[in-house]
Amino acid sequence: MSSLTVALAILGGLVLATVVGYNAWTSHRNAPRQPDAKDSEPPDSEIPQQKGDHEPVLHVDPHQVPGNERHEPLFDPDLPAPTALAVPAADRRGGLDPLIDVIAPVSLDGLASGDAAIAAMPATRRAGSKPVAVEGLNEHTGEWEPAVPGQRYGAFQVGVQLANRTGALNEIEYSEFVVKAQAFADAVNGAPEFPEMLDEVGRARELDQFASSHDAQLGFVLRARHAAWSPGYVQQNAARLGFVAGIIPGRMVLPAGEVGLPPILGLSFDTQAALADDPAQSAIRELTLSLDVPQVDRSERPFERMREAAATLAREMDGVVTDSDGQPLRDETMDAIGGDLEQLYDTLDSRDLSAGSPLARRLFS
Repeated sequence: MSSLTVALAILGGLVLATVVGYNAWTSHRNAPRQPDAKDSEPPDSEIPQQKGDHEPVLHVDPHQVPGNERHEPLFDPDLPAPTALAVPAADRRGGLDPLIDVIAPVSLDGLASGDAAIAAMPATRRAGSKPVAVEGLNEHTGEWEPAVPGQRYGAFQVGVQLANRTGALNEIEYSEFVVKAQAFADAVNGAPEFPEMLDEVGRARELDQFASSHDAQLGFVLRARHAAWSPGYVQQNAARLGFVAGIIPGRMVLPAGEVGLPPILGLSFDTQAALADDPAQSAIRELTLSLDVPQVDRSERPFERMREAAATLAREMDGVVTDSDGQPLRDETMDAIGGDLEQLYDTLDSRDLSAGSPLARRLFS
């Protein structure tokens, strides 16, 4: 074999080794980032989620029901509360509240047992898309409460919610409510008294208009600058900020300070990546941080914590925070959103619908 042949063989080998090495380096560089070995176990806590996962956008996104749609929301915190919104003068009592519920009192000739009331409850506690609730006036405590076996009640009240994110209570839903309430009253030998339908439907529309204009669901998108992320890598970095796994694959939440309350923030990524046979090879290039504003008390500092979480994840995971259109969110934009939210909080407070309160969580659900 001549020296030229040997030289060419060596040169060919070097070229081949270079190509193989380059391909290996490129593959390694583009592979999804993996969690640190010492902390690679994904969080296994599960927090029940409330409805309303939404797209990563900076606007309101209420669900639509044909024939019963909410008005297109404006997200204008400066919009004043409707002064024409009449609220019944009855004292607020129990879980039902005249601010957001139609309440039909049911008078009794004597006392009724909790067992009888439970047996008489409607099979479904909804009128169309609106929740229906029944409460009794406890003989001993003098307080309104859901019927409890073994207790006795001197009166009942049946209520239906005036509005929620599906829209305002309409005439058909009100009629269904009347049928359910009348059937319950007949079963407990009671006499119901129903408010005028047109008045209540009009009140529902005004409340819905107010709620639609003051309903905010915020979303930040975190996009990978270079290498993609594996599900474990996302979970590990989010867990360091206090996020725990939700019941939906690809969903994590930042729990509220009190057990049973809606989460402060949500974090979501591709469900298919989370369910892959080999999640370590799944490539995630973006995730969404979300905040359902009316569901979280302002004392939790939800927006500030959302900004902090976004900034920390972007720094640690080599990402950039953008809106749903891919435009980077600058500090001045964040500051403006924060200022608008403070005005929104103040407006909700003025209507006794403070963010995170039981009434707000019911209305904006």
